[in-house]
Amino acid sequence: MTEKTHSNDSEQNNDALNVEAKVSADDVAVDVATSVVTEVATNGNATPGKSVVSAFTLVRHDNGIAHLVIDVIGEKVNTLKPEFAEQINAVLAEIKADKTITGIVLCSGKQDSFVAGADINMLAACQSREEVVALSRQGQRIFALLEQLPIPIVAAIDGTCLGGGLELAMACHARVCSDNSKTALGLPEVQLGLLPGSGGTQRLPKLVGLQKALDMMLTGKQLRAKQALKYGLVDDVVPSTVLLHVAEQLAISLQQHGKKIVKRKQGLVDKLLENNAVGRNIVYQQAQKSVLAKTQGNYPAPVKIIDCIRTGIEVSSESGYKLEAEHFADLVMSDESAQLRQLFFATTAMKKEQGVADVMPEKIAKAGVLGGGLMGGGIAFVTATKAHIPVRVKDINHKGIGQALKYSYQLLNKKVKRRFLLNSEMQKQLAMITGSVDYTGFKALDIVVEAVFEDLTLKQNMVAEVEKHGHDKTIFASNTSSIPIGQIAAKAKRPENVIGLHYFSPVDKMPLVEIIPHDKTSDQTISNTVAFAKKQGKTPIVVKDKAGFYVNRILAPYMNEAAILLLAGEPIDKIDKALVKFGFPVGPMQLLDEVGIDVGAKIGPILQAELGERFAAPAAFDKLLADGRLGKKVKKGFYLYQKKSLAKTLQNTLKGIKSGQKQVDETIYSLLNIKPAGSLTAAEISKRCTYMMLNEAARCVDEGIVRNARDGDIGAIFGIGFPPFLGGPLRYIDKIGAKSVVAQLSQWAEQHGERYSPCQALVTMAENDQSYYG
Repeated sequence: MTEKTHSNDSEQNNDALNVEAKVSADDVAVDVATSVVTEVATNGNATPGKSVVSAFTLVRHDNGIAHLVIDVIGEKVNTLKPEFAEQINAVLAEIKADKTITGIVLCSGKQDSFVAGADINMLAACQSREEVVALSRQGQRIFALLEQLPIPIVAAIDGTCLGGGLELAMACHARVCSDNSKTALGLPEVQLGLLPGSGGTQRLPKLVGLQKALDMMLTGKQLRAKQALKYGLVDDVVPSTVLLHVAEQLAISLQQHGKKIVKRKQGLVDKLLENNAVGRNIVYQQAQKSVLAKTQGNYPAPVKIIDCIRTGIEVSSESGYKLEAEHFADLVMSDESAQLRQLFFATTAMKKEQGVADVMPEKIAKAGVLGGGLMGGGIAFVTATKAHIPVRVKDINHKGIGQALKYSYQLLNKKVKRRFLLNSEMQKQLAMITGSVDYTGFKALDIVVEAVFEDLTLKQNMVAEVEKHGHDKTIFASNTSSIPIGQIAAKAKRPENVIGLHYFSPVDKMPLVEIIPHDKTSDQTISNTVAFAKKQGKTPIVVKDKAGFYVNRILAPYMNEAAILLLAGEPIDKIDKALVKFGFPVGPMQLLDEVGIDVGAKIGPILQAELGERFAAPAAFDKLLADGRLGKKVKKGFYLYQKKSLAKTLQNTLKGIKSGQKQVDETIYSLLNIKPAGSLTAAEISKRCTYMMLNEAARCVDEGIVRNARDGDIGAIFGIGFPPFLGGPLRYIDKIGAKSVVAQLSQWAEQHGERYSPCQALVTMAENDQSYYG
């Protein structure tokens, strides 16, 4: 099964609900660095100084401008650490004491990184709310000292400038950034359940305006250089080669002429909404309304961000800073942020792991894809544009190849139109994808990903063809969602090269892939495939070759329970709303429409045959297939998909149905002989469905389907959108307690049947008072 749980058309706009909580685009250092004392470096005509600091170096120049260089020793990127407070105080004191320094350029000693954010480990070290408040206030005070320097300080930004890094840059008197493709500016703290805690909520609105500041902080949106200039966040964008020179000249100009206050360009609507209290109140209310609609109240950070901004603008900056520190502390101590930070650490650790320990991956230089459909086109796209590996798409006809090429063109052209990508770069990336109706060129391919129909004989034939036309080490990776890999490899001459590589739809957006070795897959093939998936920008989990693998296996009982509740009379939209309120991005009935009711119907019998009657889907659902209800793809499922006429729109308005709101196809009730009434509360519905998933996840860990609880949690969050703020199904079991889960399942088993019986692993955990994470 391929699952579509959420999507986001904006290139940088990562919603707070998005599962992958990142503080930087690439690597973010999280280990506490050893403080290393270094002498001040000299450079060209620079005058040696006497600063003795670990991360900050002061380099004086003859023109009166000194470079304050940030370079955290021993780390790939700069991150802000609590021990920097003393270092910054010392270097600022030195600057103030040296009257020959007339301006400062703040820059980084790292390539492609200004400051990637704050070290998240320092938050875990705080034992109380008061400690976090003090930490936030300390950051605010340090940045205030920068802001109050009597000489101009200009930030020269090349590379990532995120979180605390942007807060630092905003405290400077001006900012210049490079046009480096890796330059990105943003405040992504919301993705970790936090808010900017060193003055960001107060400074950003003053620079870019209320609405843009809300947009950036509530979504974690990252701006590229030209966007940052357009927003007013930076004063200039220049090539990296002249960045420091331009920053120096700007510092000299500010010193000579004073800082000119440039008014932000505002359209008429912006003026009406931002320049008076009434208009701003409308903005706050709409932001709050939008946030609650998206988060269902499960994430406290966005509401607190709005509160901080509002207080700073409507009351005073002093009150805003104070509230920012207090709200920051509340969020750091919250369970939601703790879980999101754990998720961040888990995914960071996974990036450092190989498929098989001590088996180094070999380079994959060229790849192939069998099948030019939706999945094949998506796989080709991420291979070419993310992994930067040339890819050959093979289909039985030119139409299929055309579809795959069109898929990539449409995605890239959207970026070109939004000015995220140059047209020349789009053409370069498209040239990485070629097509063929035969196996020309397959001899040079290191991996071939199969994305054809779910038919065992067809897939076995594909293995034979790739073995014939590829080389001895060509990996055959099947994107099957249900057929055991061992069966696909049963007739292979080189079964050690065959592996499962299960993507989720849409491939360009969903972060997870399941990697499924069978019992004869070589360790080298596993490590190579894991490395290949990572290059595609995916988060891979290695799972055992058993029916449903992991994600579909834990999803099936959840979906079946929703179907059972529907047949018992619970309305379709009530079920979906209950699970969205719980924290899933979409409800189970809508998900079934998105995936395809026929796809779910194919997987059910496979799971039932191998794993037992608890996977039996309700027989009544056969009527849906007989009625041609396959879901959204045929515009006929649980919901209506036809275009609304003006008369229908007016009719819906009179009924109180909002524009864009999904409407249930009421005819489905008579088809299934249901009288929708509903007797359960939303909490009871979500509990019934979710506990079935928890029970199966526990079984999967016990059976070794996933390597550990961490992989099980990441798989559920990134694969099916299990609520990230709960940390995943296994962490959620720990939170509830195994005893409580077992007691509830046992009660339902007595009331409703054997399918609710808790698995032995959970029973044992409950008896021994154990947990997954200790």
